[in-house]
Amino acid sequence: VQLQASGGGLVQVGGSLRLSCAASGRAFSTYTVGWFRQAPGKEREFVAAVSWSGGITRYGDSVKGRFTISRDNAKNMVYLQMDSLKPEDTAVYYCAAGSRSGDWRSPDTYDYWGQGTQVTVSS
Repeated sequence: VQLQASGGGLVQVGGSLRLSCAASGRAFSTYTVGWFRQAPGKEREFVAAVSWSGGITRYGDSVKGRFTISRDNAKNMVYLQMDSLKPEDTAVYYCAAGSRSGDWRSPDTYDYWGQGTQVTVSS
């Protein structure tokens, strides 16, 4: 599976962005997909994850109520709608996919990673 994240950019505080993760590979629809982010000098942080069917979602505490993850298996796409953005949301965002059981919040659960897209929130 190859993943391509896109949709990042510069946005003002309180604004919105939608990130997209495009995947190749027929098995993509069977994978859990997660979004992580990493700011300079900080560890990679779990943002959100969605089950293979889209029926189960999980969010990091810092984004609950503001971000929404969804997927369209027919298009091999996963989305991250980000609303009410804050300066602390500034980071490189990565999408990841995996089929292992385990903690969705852990990067170790995922086998495949995209290249990342930069999100910058200006105050």
